[in-house]
Amino acid sequence: MSLVPDPSNIRLAILGSTPGNGHPYSWSAMFNGYDREAMTAECPFPGIPAYLNIEPTEGLTIPGAQVTHIHCAGEGGFTAEHVAKCSLIPHVVDSPEAVIGEVDAVIIATDIGGEHVERARPFVEAGVPVFIDKPLADNTPDLRTFNQWVADGRAIMSSSSMRYTKEFMPYRHSTRNLGDLRFVSITTAKSWETYGIHALEAIYPILGPGFLTAQNTGTLERNVVHLTHRRGVDIVVIANQDMVGGFGCLQLCGTAGRVQTASADSFFAFKAQLVAFTEYLRTGKHPFPFSETAELMQLVIAGKLSREQDGRRVSLSEITFN
Repeated sequence: MSLVPDPSNIRLAILGSTPGNGHPYSWSAMFNGYDREAMTAECPFPGIPAYLNIEPTEGLTIPGAQVTHIHCAGEGGFTAEHVAKCSLIPHVVDSPEAVIGEVDAVIIATDIGGEHVERARPFVEAGVPVFIDKPLADNTPDLRTFNQWVADGRAIMSSSSMRYTKEFMPYRHSTRNLGDLRFVSITTAKSWETYGIHALEAIYPILGPGFLTAQNTGTLERNVVHLTHRRGVDIVVIANQDMVGGFGCLQLCGTAGRVQTASADSFFAFKAQLVAFTEYLRTGKHPFPFSETAELMQLVIAGKLSREQDGRRVSLSEITFN
């Protein structure tokens, strides 16, 4: 059952901004198109026009949906008015709540998990479907709140774009040629709290549910996280603050073979993520169980807790959210 009145004409609001996060520009452009001259010359995130400009016009946007409203208060170093100019958004509003009754769903485009409950609350309580940028939550009380909202039937979706990485897709379908997996590694830049989920959600569809423990023997700037899985796989995730050149490098090692690859097409992954949300709005069918998001948040929380407790191995069973 559709979550929106007219599945062929979905009105969206994009809300919020955080430092270093250019999603309001890029995600809006994937619905609306963009002013090529303004985006190229003025976007504070040069990587965004770099990947938008190489896309053919006919494949750029998601049909039947438009970002019609935007609010951000400048926390990310840019204004809502500038995003609206670059990404062709017709309405800038004075508060996030002003979009209630004007749009069919909202996208909360911020990546600080500890803020997401309060950012989402007005829309969840008003019955407005919500997409929330990764990570959904970075602490147990907030994860419990989201779990209860979902149990109550609220329309909430959250994911990392790395779930949809094109280069990793074959291994989500099958790793039979590798035998039984024994070791997996993946890398990301920036912090564990904001970007660890990129690495975790990239490997989750390959390994499936069943993560057991997390042990972070690194530091705030150099996280080295050893995970274990019920399939007998050891996983190492590296989240190093300035390792931008090493983002998204995946290694899979099994009893019969191994493979190394890396994420290379940000546009594909971002657009696939937004298409999944749009289809969720149209059909009411979640593209993957919320239990997967909840387990991923347990991993985020466990990795943070382990680092704060001098590298203690943390069992996911310690992080209860029901």
